[in-house]
Amino acid sequence: MAQFWLSFGFGLVTASVLAIAAVGLSLQFGITNYINFAYGDFMALGAYLTYELNTSFLHWDVWVALVGGSLLMGVIAVLLNRFLFSPFARRFEKSFYVLIVTFGLSLIMLNVVDSIWGSNVRAYNMKIEQVLHIGPFLLTRNQLIVMAISVVLMGLVHVMLKTTRLGKSMRAMSDNTTLAMTSGIDTKRITTITWFLSGTLAGLAGTVLGITEGNLTPASGELFLFVIFAAVIVGGVGSIYGAMAGAVLIGLATEVSAAFINPAYKLDIAFVILILTLLFRPNGLFARPGRA
Repeated sequence: MAQFWLSFGFGLVTASVLAIAAVGLSLQFGITNYINFAYGDFMALGAYLTYELNTSFLHWDVWVALVGGSLLMGVIAVLLNRFLFSPFARRFEKSFYVLIVTFGLSLIMLNVVDSIWGSNVRAYNMKIEQVLHIGPFLLTRNQLIVMAISVVLMGLVHVMLKTTRLGKSMRAMSDNTTLAMTSGIDTKRITTITWFLSGTLAGLAGTVLGITEGNLTPASGELFLFVIFAAVIVGGVGSIYGAMAGAVLIGLATEVSAAFINPAYKLDIAFVILILTLLFRPNGLFARPGRA
């Protein structure tokens, strides 16, 4: 029973990282209506930008560097959309062609990161922390901070979508871009802001993933991308709240399962949940109308 609660605590940490990444991907999909297969490489690049600010460049504290690296990744995402994704989206009506572009970009970014930072395992400059006993859980202070960051961000996303003019415009575009444009919404501006938010969340997710795992490699984001897709699809593609719920479900399921099976196969649990969801509820648990 003790092993179960330990795994449950680790599952909450994994779910926190997964929620940040899944919400960023869902925001971008809700506006553009295509999946970004380079999202895992966005995470890796953001994590390495934070690494540079933390170790080699300015020697910032890792939590300060996290903010800088994530914002830089947000700017890069805007530039990639402006000069790469948007031209293809305007030229081709079918999103299939843009999907191919994102897949190609993923390969390019993976090789660029590998050529700059190498394939060696790296780690952030952080103090070695003692494990804290919190009820039945064993967690470090950094893991608690990551969980707190995720909860705060989810709250901010909720407030933005429900109460701000930006959030309402984003919801309108997600429902019907043409109608939103004829209603006077600046769709180009909203798209740019969405890419910035999505890129920032990707960089943030990649960094906290490196913090919680204690290591960083160019392929770390790509390896985590499948789990992100599982959370997004299980929750319902295009649903922000579905992405949050899917992240919690997948995060807890993968880590708790490690208490009963070989931990090397824990990610397969996400695949099993994904298959069952597609079989019995293909639109996801919190699917939005028109986003099947």
